[in-house]
This record gives sequence, structure tokens and C-alpha cells, in this order.
Amino acid sequence: MKRIALLVILVMALPQAASAQLFAKVGTFGAQFLQIGTSARATGMGSAFTAIADDASSVFWNPAGLVEVRGSEFQASQVEWPADINLSSAVVAFNPRILPGTFALSARSLWLDPEPVRTAHLPEGNGQTFDAGMASFGFSYSRFWTDKFSAGFTMNYLHMGLAEEAVNTASFDFGIIYRIGVRGLRLGMVIQNLGGKIIYDELPAKMPTIFKVGASFNVMKNRNHALLASGEFQHPSDNTERANLGLEYKMKELLYLRGGYYVSYDTDEYSGGFGVIINTGQSTHAVVDYSMVSMSALDLVHRLSLTVAY
Repeated sequence: MKRIALLVILVMALPQAASAQLFAKVGTFGAQFLQIGTSARATGMGSAFTAIADDASSVFWNPAGLVEVRGSEFQASQVEWPADINLSSAVVAFNPRILPGTFALSARSLWLDPEPVRTAHLPEGNGQTFDAGMASFGFSYSRFWTDKFSAGFTMNYLHMGLAEEAVNTASFDFGIIYRIGVRGLRLGMVIQNLGGKIIYDELPAKMPTIFKVGASFNVMKNRNHALLASGEFQHPSDNTERANLGLEYKMKELLYLRGGYYVSYDTDEYSGGFGVIINTGQSTHAVVDYSMVSMSALDLVHRLSLTVAY
């Protein structure tokens, strides 16, 4: 009971720590690429993944879920963002026998093709090009503290560059998951992107800290079919409160079908996707996931992920 009380206190207190706000502060915070969802599975469910997190992509959603990785797991994802911008990510999670818990190394990079340097006199370009992009490199750790409670963290090193200018900083994520034990009910909480100010071209910008709390449960589960439902509430430091809802249907060990809905978002509306399970051995398998997210006037955003468990 003491552990449950502590969990409730944390969930109630952390939104206040994320700093209350009366209006949206869109465009005033830096490192916005940290808020772009990576894995196709999670975004196919409307990004309602805080309580579900149970694979290598947990490092980007809730590091407490890393404990669900048995053995080792590798995941790579590609996001086709609007305006010909790409976001690539990769994670490797592993369980060393000599240490308790699960570890993970991750990387993600937001990039675009070299752009021509334009001036007032040469609007079509002066023959030179420049690069722009952002990257993060993370170390994650998670472990069970009881048979139902797990906690984890991710430390990120961030690099952001534009032409000849660059800035480096760090961020920190912390999350917990509590497993109730009834119909697979799980409660999750995470606070992401904690860090200091980013000084870019002598102008300071804050990190896009966000607090999330969610729950998931099995609507139905038997040998051949399973339906998982999830919902969460988000409190971002640079926007108004919002919510996410998602469903995942699993048919045997063959196929996933997913759908989700975004509540009170500026652009995101709904999502859908699927996953195909490929059994490669007795203790190994691969999953190919695809998702699309409707972003209103920005059209559809497509994601593709490959997960290999071994």
C-alpha cells in the first residue's frame, strides 16, 4: 500500500513541477524534434503509449517499459515528415547477465538534403549549400523494483546545427509503470526532456519538457485474438493540455491492426496502421510496422519500423 500511495503522490505532484500555464507557448521552446513520435506502432495507436511501452522504442516513450524486453532487441524507424524532412532512429536494448535490469543505446536524427544558399541578389542560390539537422544519442536503464513496479530513465546528448552554427546540450527522461494485475491494467507516468536552456545564436530557449500519465488494459484476450486499449493525458510546457486514445488488435502471432485519435492537438487528428509478425526461429522474431497520421493541412505523415528480437 505504501508503494501505491507513493505512486499516486508522484502522479499528482509532477504536473505541478512541469509548471502551470495559462496559454500556449508554441514556437518559444527549442529542440522540438524531441516531440516527434518515432515508432510506427506507437503512432499508429495515436501515440497513447505511455502505459503500453514494452519494446525497444520505450526509450522514446517511457523508459520504465524497457524491462519488458527479454534477451536483446533492435529497432529502426523512419519518419517522412512534412517539407521533405526526415527523422531516423535506432535502438538496441539488452539484458547483461552480470547486472540487474535492462539497458539500451539509442540515436535519432532529424535531417534534410543540403539546401542552396540564397541571397537577396541571388534568390535561386549562389552555388553553395548548407546543412541543417538535429541529433540525440541516449543511454537508458530500467529495472523492476517489485514484481509489479518498474522505473527507468534515459539520458540524452543533443546536437543541433544550422550551417556553421551548432549547439550541444543534454536532456533527461524519467518514467514509471505500475501493473495492477487485473485484465492487464497498467498505469504509466513519464516526464521527458528535462534540461537547461539552449543558447543558440545568443538567444536562450527552454527545453520542451512534457509530462504524461496514462493507462492501458486488455479489452479482450484469448489464444487467437487480443484487443488492447490505451489512453493518456499530456501536459506540455509549450502548449495546452491534450489527450491521446488508441487501440491495437492482435490476430494470433501474425498480424496487428491499430487506430488512434488525438484530442486537442494543433494539427494531429487521427492515425492508423498495421504490423506483420515474422517468426524467424524458436526464440527470435521480427515485426514490420507501418503507421500514418493525419496532420490536417500538412497531409499524412508515414512511418515505418523494423523490430528484431533475439
